[in-house]
Amino acid sequence: MYAINKQDLYVSPHGDDAGPGTRESPFATLDRARLAARELSGDVVVHLRAGTHTLTAPLALTGEDGGRDGHRITYQAFNYGTPEQETAVVSGGREITGWREEDGHLVADVGDLDTRQLYTGDPLRRAERAGIDALPGDATRTVTGYVTDSAAPLAWRSPSDVEFVHRGVYPWTEARMGVAAVAPDGDGAAITMAQPAFARAIELYNFSWEEHVQAGPPLPTRIENDAAFLTEPGTFVLDRSRPGRHRLRYLPRPGEEPRVVAPVLETLVRVTGAHGVSFRGLVFADATWLRPSGPAGFLHYHGNGYYDGGPIEKVVIVEGQAWVTVPGRSETIPACVVAEDAGDVVFEGCRFTRLGAAGLGLTGGSGLVVRGCDFDTLSAAAITVTGGSDVLVEDNLVERVGLDYSGSPGIALSGTDGCTVAGNHVREVPHCGIVAGPSRRTRILRNLVTGTMSVLADGGGVYLSGPQGSSHDDGAEIGGNVIKDTRTPYNFGLYTDYGAAWVTVEGNVVAGADNTAVLQVSPPLDNVVYRGNFWDADPSGADAVPDGVTYEDNTTLAEGLDEATAHIQARAGLRRGRGGSSVT
Repeated sequence: MYAINKQDLYVSPHGDDAGPGTRESPFATLDRARLAARELSGDVVVHLRAGTHTLTAPLALTGEDGGRDGHRITYQAFNYGTPEQETAVVSGGREITGWREEDGHLVADVGDLDTRQLYTGDPLRRAERAGIDALPGDATRTVTGYVTDSAAPLAWRSPSDVEFVHRGVYPWTEARMGVAAVAPDGDGAAITMAQPAFARAIELYNFSWEEHVQAGPPLPTRIENDAAFLTEPGTFVLDRSRPGRHRLRYLPRPGEEPRVVAPVLETLVRVTGAHGVSFRGLVFADATWLRPSGPAGFLHYHGNGYYDGGPIEKVVIVEGQAWVTVPGRSETIPACVVAEDAGDVVFEGCRFTRLGAAGLGLTGGSGLVVRGCDFDTLSAAAITVTGGSDVLVEDNLVERVGLDYSGSPGIALSGTDGCTVAGNHVREVPHCGIVAGPSRRTRILRNLVTGTMSVLADGGGVYLSGPQGSSHDDGAEIGGNVIKDTRTPYNFGLYTDYGAAWVTVEGNVVAGADNTAVLQVSPPLDNVVYRGNFWDADPSGADAVPDGVTYEDNTTLAEGLDEATAHIQARAGLRRGRGGSSVT
C-alpha cells in the first residue's frame, strides 16, 4: 500500500521533457522523471507507458534518488498488476536502418557502432555471430598463435575482427580470444593472436590429469565474426576494420522482416547507495558487453569469473597425479542492471532479456528482493549476488542464459550473509543452475532445477564450494529442491565441492544426473550433512562415507521416484498463481 500523499509521474516514448510529467502530458525520458521525483515528498510512482524507452546513457540512481523518511520511489509499467498492464521496455539498443543488398547479404553502415549481439525480426529474436566450427587444415599452436597448412584463413575479410572460442579448455571453462593478423606461411597461413590475451592464456591453462597433460590453450573449437563465415540465415558479422566506418552484415532468415536492433549501452540501470526503490513490471533489454572484443579477450576460469592478469597458482588435486593452474585473483562478468551498496531495493515482476552480460547484479547492500521476474536470452548469468546481507531471490524463472559465456550459472552467490534463493525455476542453462561460493546463512530452498550442464562439464544443478559458515547455526541449508536432467558427462546433480563446510542437504530430489551427488572431493568436505534426500542412484562415495560427512536416512529408488517424492515436487518451483511466498 502507498501512503495517502502518493504522487504520480508519467513517462512515454512520445512525451515531452518540457511538460509537467502528468498522465495527460508525460515526460519523454526516465532521467527527467528521476529528477522530478527528487523534488517530491512521500511515495512517488513513475509510470512507464507502453513502448520502447530508449536510453542514451544508463539511468543512474544515487542516494538522492531513493525514498526518504520511510517512503518509496517506484518505477513501474502503467497499470502494473492488472489485466491492462502495458509493456514498457527500457532499452539500450539502436534500431539499424539504411540496409542495402550486397553479395547476398544485407549491409548497413553503422559509424562507430560496436556490439557483440544482434536481435532481428518482429518479435525480436537473437541472431548468432557467423562462424565456423574449426580451424581449417592441419593446424598447430605456436608461441604467438597458430599455423595451418590451409590457405583458407588468407581469405578472411577482416582478420582483426575474428574471435577464437575455446570451449572446454578446462571441462568447466570456455575462453575467447581475438586474432591480430593473418599472413601467408608456405602454402598455408600463420595466425597471430591478440595480446595480452594469448600470452596470458598460455600461462593460465595448464593441467595434468592421469595421462592427460595440457600446456596452454588447444586449438579453437569455433571461430567467429568474419564475412567469409556468413553462410547461415540468421547470422551476422560486424566489420570494424575501418575506424569510425563500421559495417554490419546480416543474412536474414527466409521471409524475415528486416527489423534489426543492436545493443549499444553496457549498463541500463545503476542504483548506487539508494534506499527504498522499486522496479515493477518493466522489461530491461538490449545491452552488450564489449570487453571480450578487446586485446585482453575473455579468459574464463569458472562460473562468473575470468582472468585479467596477475598471479597464477598451481593447485594440486591429487598428489603426484593431478594438478591445475588457476588465477590468483579473478574479475566478475558485469551485469546490465546493477544495484551497488543499496538498501531495500525491489525488482518485482520484471523481465530481463536480450542482454550481453549478466542480467541483474547485486553487490553489497542489504534488504534486496528479486521476486517474480523472468530472465531469458542472456549472454551470461541471470542473477549474481556478491556480498551484502538479507537478500531474497524468489519465484523467478531463469532460462536460456550463458549464451555467449557458457560457464555462467543461472543464479550465483558469493560472500553473502543471509541470502535466500527459494521457489525459483532454473532451466536450460549451459553449466550450473544455482551456485553458492563461500558465504554465511545461505538458504537454497524448494527450487526446481532442470536441464542444467548442457554445454560444459564438472558442475551441477545446485553447486556449493568452500566454507558456508562457522557452524551449522550460520551454515547453509539446501532443502526441498528438485534437480532433474543434469546433462553432460561428469556432473553431479547436487554438488558440494572444494572444501564445502557447514552445509545441511536435506529433503531434496535428484534424478537424471551422471552422478546424483559426490561425497569425496578435494579439499575434503567438512561438517556436511546429507539427510533424507531421494535419488535414482547412490551418490559417488556413498559406499565409503568420509569423516567430514554425515550420510543418513537417504533413499535410492531406481523406479517410482516421482511417486515417492510427489509431496516434495509439489512444493518446488514457481509459486505464481499458487498464493503465498515460497520462503514460508
